[in-house]
Amino acid sequence: MITSTANQQVKTIIKLTQKAKERQEGRVFLAEGIRIFEEMPKESLKYVYASESFLQNDMNKEKLKDINYETVSDAVFKKMSDTKSPQGILAIVRQPRYELSDLIKGNRTHLLVLEGIMDPGNLGTMFRTAEGAGVTGIILSGCTDLFAPKTIRSTMGSICRVPFYMTKDLIQTLALLKEQGIRLYAAHLKGQKDYDTFDYRGRTAFLIGGEASGLTDGTAKKADEYLKIPMCGKLESLNAAMAAGILMYETNRQRKQHGQL
Repeated sequence: MITSTANQQVKTIIKLTQKAKERQEGRVFLAEGIRIFEEMPKESLKYVYASESFLQNDMNKEKLKDINYETVSDAVFKKMSDTKSPQGILAIVRQPRYELSDLIKGNRTHLLVLEGIMDPGNLGTMFRTAEGAGVTGIILSGCTDLFAPKTIRSTMGSICRVPFYMTKDLIQTLALLKEQGIRLYAAHLKGQKDYDTFDYRGRTAFLIGGEASGLTDGTAKKADEYLKIPMCGKLESLNAAMAAGILMYETNRQRKQHGQL
């Protein structure tokens, strides 16, 4: 049992919690809490840690059946935890890896392209919504760290089920999408036509910009169509995750209506 914060494993976990560089170099992330732990594929678990109090519950012990884990004192686990109220279970998980081709699924292709999304809660919500709406993949450019603990918690396990691709050259990636016959739609203030007037049954990708400044001009210019989401009152824009959700589910609705899902 680990009883000291001087233990090297404890130090490693604290580094993984605090530093994106450590997570990237190790190609891992932390999954903390019983619900998110249960969502992780067992083959992706690298190390698992459980507190003394967690293991006092027989149901919790059953959840760890056939899984190798390390017991940690409650006091040390609190130091390892990134949450105010630790649930007593934490895992180091291998990061999923995908190629751009993994996101393209023929005529079923339904992509979310995110540029400059900096809020971990928004990014996690988009992953959850994308899974629910049947999105085939998410492309990220200049976004907040997908593997930060807060973002991982926000995805509620969708991180392990929704393919994603991190691009260093979004313009080039968009060009590759166009070569695949994927139509690019940008949620943009210049949009003149309402989002529900377009046909999304073919290969579709939505471009969503950051919360503060939206899409960069270079990215927006690559869109085939600008669209708008009509709003009552004096609002100028919606939360990025909300806007993305509306567009993803409109695509889902159209495809279900025509027997494509």
